[in-house]
Amino acid sequence: MTERKSTPLHSRIFLGLALGALCGGLANAFAPADRTALDWLINRVTEPAGRIFLRLLLMTVIVLVFSSLTLAAAGMADLRRLGRVGLKTLLYTLIVSSISVVIGLAIANGLQPGKRIAPETRAMLMERYRGDAERLPPPPTTGSFIENLIPDNPFAAMAKNPPDLIGIMIFALIFGSALILIPAERSASVLSLLEGVYLTAAKIIEMIMHLAPYGVFALLFTMTARFGFGLLGSMLWYVLAVLAGLAIQQFVVYSFILKFMARVNQFEFLRKIRTVILTAFSTSSSNATLPTALRVAHEELHLPRGISHFVLTIGATANQNGTALYEGVTVLFLAQVFGVDLTLGQQAMLLVMAVLSGVGTAGVPAGSIPFVMLILNQVNIPMEGIAIILGIDRILDMSRTVLNVTGDLVAAVYISATEPAET
Repeated sequence: MTERKSTPLHSRIFLGLALGALCGGLANAFAPADRTALDWLINRVTEPAGRIFLRLLLMTVIVLVFSSLTLAAAGMADLRRLGRVGLKTLLYTLIVSSISVVIGLAIANGLQPGKRIAPETRAMLMERYRGDAERLPPPPTTGSFIENLIPDNPFAAMAKNPPDLIGIMIFALIFGSALILIPAERSASVLSLLEGVYLTAAKIIEMIMHLAPYGVFALLFTMTARFGFGLLGSMLWYVLAVLAGLAIQQFVVYSFILKFMARVNQFEFLRKIRTVILTAFSTSSSNATLPTALRVAHEELHLPRGISHFVLTIGATANQNGTALYEGVTVLFLAQVFGVDLTLGQQAMLLVMAVLSGVGTAGVPAGSIPFVMLILNQVNIPMEGIAIILGIDRILDMSRTVLNVTGDLVAAVYISATEPAET
């Protein structure tokens, strides 16, 4: 008797995603006028279930980031090689993120989505989401961001909510570099401990991913049951502008890098990372997707561990092409909504700020919203306008997170292809 083959995880995640969106949309469409029962189901069951799933994934991120990045840095025994890989990663991030923002600005200038939204729709959205906008944290300042690059207390950086991942990464790189400089017999015990910590965190993630289909169902049901699909219609041109830019970056820019610069078949690449894409889309979090991306890079793409761990861990916060593109389109969209005509020079400044804020954005759901507010303030657009996009931000957050994590893996493939093979 032949053993029954189990359904692959990515297929079960996709099924949970599709069923959650469908059931939530139907519940929103056919719920009674008072929505009491549906609101109870959302607030007491599906929303807490989705948050628990996200928390399970996020609880290991700090341990995983510190251990994997320290091991990656220590594994490059030649500090010159560590610096070379770091410089390549930085240049790649700046160039490819700039390309993504240019694509987004070009589409937003061409479609003019902000001039297609009706004044009554704008007023309705402002009224409906004004309270949510007022509860958002204040936008960061450029000075505080630069100052906090070096944490004065790495444990305090880990304890923040959300955690200061850039500070933790810099500390991990310094810690790993120091391990290279002390005698091997002294550093061996520390590396062995970190290796055990990393493997334990990876095993925890493997256990949690068995719950992914149910967590994804809860997340998608909550979103579509609460907002439905009707809001997409009123904001159709804005949604199309963002999705068109993301699609061009994903299927044109990334395909070019893979085929002509890394010599990798782009279709085979997408097939191998399908679990990462589904996890990113359903969780809207680069950080929550990082453990899956690290596993796929090793088991499916067969990338050198030192380089892939370095690039992917850094990229989860720093290489966010989708976020940079989204911020550029959103600011230009809101400028059009409020009748603010941005000059070519102001749009060039917008490009620079979107790229830099993409580096500093937290890899968690809606992590880019405070930086959008910062950019709005810099170009004299009312910051309360952020309320207009809050209702549909979740679906766009899911989409741009897919581009973010795909971009991290493309970067890891490209940089691995340009480095000598590890022995």
